[in-house]
Amino acid sequence: MKIALDAVGGDHSPAPCIEGALQAVKELDVEVILVGDETTLKQECSRLGCTDSRLSIRHASQVVEMHESPATVARKKRDSSIWVATELVKSGEASAVVSPGNTGASMVASFFVLGLTKGVERPAIATSLPTLTGTAIMLDVGANVDCTAQHLAQFAIMGNEYGKYLFGKPNPRVGLLSIGEEDSKGNEVTKEAFKLLKTSPLNFIGNIEGRDVYSGSADVVVCDGFIGNVALKISEGVADTIKKLLVKEISGSFFGRLAYPLIAKPLRNLKKRIDYAEF
Repeated sequence: MKIALDAVGGDHSPAPCIEGALQAVKELDVEVILVGDETTLKQECSRLGCTDSRLSIRHASQVVEMHESPATVARKKRDSSIWVATELVKSGEASAVVSPGNTGASMVASFFVLGLTKGVERPAIATSLPTLTGTAIMLDVGANVDCTAQHLAQFAIMGNEYGKYLFGKPNPRVGLLSIGEEDSKGNEVTKEAFKLLKTSPLNFIGNIEGRDVYSGSADVVVCDGFIGNVALKISEGVADTIKKLLVKEISGSFFGRLAYPLIAKPLRNLKKRIDYAEF
């Protein structure tokens, strides 16, 4: 399998991208096409001592910066690394595209170059979340601020397929994020989406509240991009706060410092578990 990697997108690129690509080809036995300015990528590969033949380079003269409008990629930057990487998927030279860069630009490139799957009106951004029982997927978390009930139903179908094939769950439990578990709770869009999902062939478990997202009661959490993005950013803030509070409590007392060697490993595991950068 070949993966097209936008190697010059995102923060501190291209070094972390090349290092990650090298790790991927060694651990997963895949091939990676590094997309970006050829001279820059060759110099960085040389500096890192990267000689693995499973890494190749495809030149792209432009880069979509993080602060740029997503529409820029379609109007002015069709030789950008993300656009060229996406075209490699369309041509069949790569099986998938990965970018650590401008999320909106990635969505726009996918929309215009690859198009939408039949029956899908809006693409959605999905994220995996750690739960008490494993992992859940939440979508949408930012692509669509305003959604119809039909859009939410489509997100549920996409999330169901994701959970089925990537998480290995034969019949994922789908929950609709709302302000109450009762059928009548929510705004007009969520109420209508509830009706659509209830009559769908999905394993729909009904409405779930924000506190249920991490409990593991649902494998797929469906919401619009506004709510999803707010929930995601609050979760990131809570995770950071928990880590800082733990450090403060442990370092702030004699017994905490004394006990730290005994609890260091569990704490490291917890840090990795709740660190959103890990997933």
